[in-house]
Amino acid sequence: MELSPTTLVLLGLLLAAWTGGAVWLVLGAQARSRQARNARSTVRRLTRMIDSSPAVPLLVRADGKIEGPERLAGWLGLARLPSYLSELQGEDCGLSEQALADLRDAVRRTQKTASPFAMVVTPRGSQRNLAIRGHLADPALSANGGAVLWWFDFSESHAELARLREETDNARRDFAALVGLIEAAPMPMWFRSEDMQLRLVNDAYVAAVGANHAGEVIDGQIELIESVDGLTAGQIAGQAHQKDMAIERIVQATVGTQRRALKVSDLPLGQDGVAGYAIDIEEMEEQARAFRAFREAQRSMLDQLSVGVAQFDSEKRLTFANQPFQRIFANSGNLLLDPPDFGRFLDMARDNGRVPEMRDYPAWKRELLEWFAPAGPHEDAWTLSDGTHLRIVAQPMPDGGLVLVAEDRSEQLALSATRDTLLRTRTATFDSLFESLAVFSPDGRMQLWNRRFPQILGLAEDYLDEHPRIEELLDRIGASLARPGQRAAIGEVVRAATLDRTQRGGRVQLADGRTLEFAGVPLPDGNGLLTLLDVTDSKNAEDALRERTVALEEADAVKTRFLANMSYEFRTPLTSIQGFAELLQGGIAGELTDQAQEYVAAILSSVERLGAQIGTVLDLTQSEAGLLPIAAVEVELMPLVTQVVRDREAAIEAKSITLDLRGDRSAGKIHADARQFGRALGNLLDNAIEATPTAGRILVAIVRHRNGVRIVVSDNGPGMGVMERARALDGYAIGTDGKPLPRRGGLGLPLAKQLIEGHGGKLELQSEPGAGTTVTIALP
Repeated sequence: MELSPTTLVLLGLLLAAWTGGAVWLVLGAQARSRQARNARSTVRRLTRMIDSSPAVPLLVRADGKIEGPERLAGWLGLARLPSYLSELQGEDCGLSEQALADLRDAVRRTQKTASPFAMVVTPRGSQRNLAIRGHLADPALSANGGAVLWWFDFSESHAELARLREETDNARRDFAALVGLIEAAPMPMWFRSEDMQLRLVNDAYVAAVGANHAGEVIDGQIELIESVDGLTAGQIAGQAHQKDMAIERIVQATVGTQRRALKVSDLPLGQDGVAGYAIDIEEMEEQARAFRAFREAQRSMLDQLSVGVAQFDSEKRLTFANQPFQRIFANSGNLLLDPPDFGRFLDMARDNGRVPEMRDYPAWKRELLEWFAPAGPHEDAWTLSDGTHLRIVAQPMPDGGLVLVAEDRSEQLALSATRDTLLRTRTATFDSLFESLAVFSPDGRMQLWNRRFPQILGLAEDYLDEHPRIEELLDRIGASLARPGQRAAIGEVVRAATLDRTQRGGRVQLADGRTLEFAGVPLPDGNGLLTLLDVTDSKNAEDALRERTVALEEADAVKTRFLANMSYEFRTPLTSIQGFAELLQGGIAGELTDQAQEYVAAILSSVERLGAQIGTVLDLTQSEAGLLPIAAVEVELMPLVTQVVRDREAAIEAKSITLDLRGDRSAGKIHADARQFGRALGNLLDNAIEATPTAGRILVAIVRHRNGVRIVVSDNGPGMGVMERARALDGYAIGTDGKPLPRRGGLGLPLAKQLIEGHGGKLELQSEPGAGTTVTIALP
C-alpha cells in the first residue's frame, strides 16, 4: 500500500515532534537530576552545620511528636531521641519530672499564644547546663501550630557566670566591710582624688577636726594636717602621687582641743588618687622622752657605783661604760667618742693586760661573743697577770644587746683568804687540843666546838649542829652526871664567862666514873669559852700514887701536867710563827722582795712540817704513856678508808702513782675511833707514798674474815733490810754515843702501831730489799 506524500509529511512531522519531545524529556530529566543532587548536597551541608552548631533544634508538633538530631539525645543522656516530648524523662537520665512538666507547659503555652520562652534545665546524672529557647514554628515546618525549641549547652559559661557572680558578691561584701572598717577605725583616714581634693573621710577624721559630719569636711576641704615648711597636706600628697611612692612623716597637729604628735602616711593608689591616715604617737613620744630621761638618770647613777658596768647594743657596739669600768680596763676617757665593738674592746683590753692570758686567744674570744645569745646570764672569774681578780657577769638583753658587769674582787679575795686561813687555823687548833672546847654567845647559844666536846659528853654530833642553848645542853647531859645538880655549876660558869666576863672553873663526876674538869673563859668578842678536860685517868693515878710515896705522886702529877700542856706549849708559839709568816706573805707589812717571799714560804713549809712532827711526837708520847684518848664507836670501814685515800690524792698524783683500792661495802663496820684509826691508816699510806718511786704502784685491800677484818697496805718501793725493819716500828732509840739511831719513815709507823693496838688490833710489817713493803692490820 502506498502512502500519499501528505501522509509521509505528517508522519515525518510526527516523528520529528516525537524526537523533539524525547530530547526535551531527556534534557529535563537531566536538569531535575542535577537539582536533586544539589538539594541533597545542600541538605547534607545544612545537617552538618546543625550538628556542629552550638545550638540543637527540636521540633515539637501539636500532637507532642518531636523531631530533632540524635545529638540532643547525647546531651540528655538518652540512648536515642524518643518520638514524643513526654518520653524525654528517664530513670537516671533525661529531664527530671519537674523540669519536663515545666517544659511541656511552656511548649503548650507557646503553641497556643505564640509567645516565646526561655528556661534552663540540668539532665539527671549530668553536669551539663542546657538553655532552652522556644518559639512558634514556621507554617512550612509545622502547619498545625508546632513549636521549635533551640537547645544551648552553656555549662562553661554558666560556671564562669556563677564564679563571676560569687566574686562580685565577695567583692561587694569586702568593700562593705572595708568601708565599715575605715569608718570604725580609731585613727583619722581620708582619700584624695586625682586633683588632691578630699573625697572621703572617716568618723575619726571628722571628730579630729571638730566637724559635725563628713559632708562638712568635704565641702569645706578642712585639713587635719597643717602646712609644714610652706607645703600643705594636699601638696605633699601630690608629691606622693607623682613619684608613686608612699611618704611618711611625723608632724604636730591639733586633734580636738589637744596638741598631739601624729605619724602621717600618704599612700598613692595609682590613677585613682591618694589615701592617707594618721596615727597618734603622742604617748609613744612621751614614753621615749621618759625613757631617755630614765636612761640618763640610770647612767648617772651607774657612774657612782664602785663596780664597772658597760652596755653593748644589738650590733655588739659599746654604747655606755661608766667610770669604774674604764678604770678597771685601763681605757682612756675618749673611749665613747669612737665606740669599739665587743671584739675590738677585748683586743684593747688584751693590749692593756686586762684579760687573762689564754693559750688560744681567738677561740676564747669566739666563746665570749656567744654571751650575746639569749641563753641566760654568764658569770666568769678572770685572774689577770698582775694578780687582779675580776668577777665578770654578762647579762644578754632582750633587744640583742649585752650588759657587762666587772667587779674587782682582789681585796675581797685577799681578806677572804686571810679569814679562811684564820678560821682553818682556829679549827685546826681547836680540833688538835686534848681539851674539849665549846664557845657560847651571850644569849647562851652554842657557836663553836671541837671534836672532843661531843665525844667526852657522849653527844651526837648532829645534835650540836642545831646549836642548842646551854639550858638544853645541860638537860641533855644531866642524866650522865653522877649528881645531876652539878649541871647548874656548869651553867653558872658559862653565864659568868659571857655576861659577868669573869673566869671560873670546877669539876664534875660522871655517872660512868669519869671526872671532868671544866672552866669558863671570857673571850674578846663577847662570847664565852667552856673547856672540858677528862681528868679521870689523872685523878685515878693521883689517888693510886697518893697511897705510894709523895715523890712518885709528885712525879706523876708533873708528867700528867706536862702531857696535858705540851700541846698548848708547843703549838701556841708555832701557831704564832705561822700566823705572822702568813701575814708577811700577804703583804700586811709591805711588799716583800722575791727572796723574802722565798724565805717566808720556807718558814711556812718548815712550820707545817714541824707542826706535823709535834703532833706525831705528842700522840706517840701520849700513846706510850697510855693517855691517848680513843672514843670507839661503830664506823663504816670502806668509806673511812676511801676518805683517807682521797685526802692524799694530791701526793699520789704528784708522783704519778697508781693506787689500787680493793674492797666494798661488805667490809662492814668496826668499833673504833674514826679520827685516830684514820690517822694510823694515813701514816701507813704516807710511808707507802714516800717509799714508792715515781709511776709506782700501791695496793690497799680490805678483806672481811670470819674472825675480823684485815687491811693490807703494800707498795713496790725499795723495801727494808732486817735491821731497818726491826727499828721501823720502834720510836727514837738512843745509841751508846747519846745520839738517836738512824731510822726510816719518821714516827708514822710507831704511832700507827700504837693506835692500832689501842683499838685491840695487830700490825705486822713485811719487807725485803728490792721487793717492796707490806703492812697488814688485823682487827677483831
